[in-house]
Amino acid sequence: MHNKQQIPERASALQVAKAVFWAFLGIRKKSDLDHDARRISPMQVVIGGLIGGIIFVVSILTLVKLITN
Repeated sequence: MHNKQQIPERASALQVAKAVFWAFLGIRKKSDLDHDARRISPMQVVIGGLIGGIIFVVSILTLVKLITN
């Protein structure tokens, strides 16, 4: 019998957001990293990182504006 190589299902937007969030913090278990590497495409990581970065910058700017007013 031949081993059929199973293609993992693609990650959902929530799973990508979770992976990007933990990557921003720099806290990640090796098992979670391996799991994400099989499911998340590079394009999903780039888009998730850009969106996460924008949310982070807007949050910081909003916080500074609230504190200084």
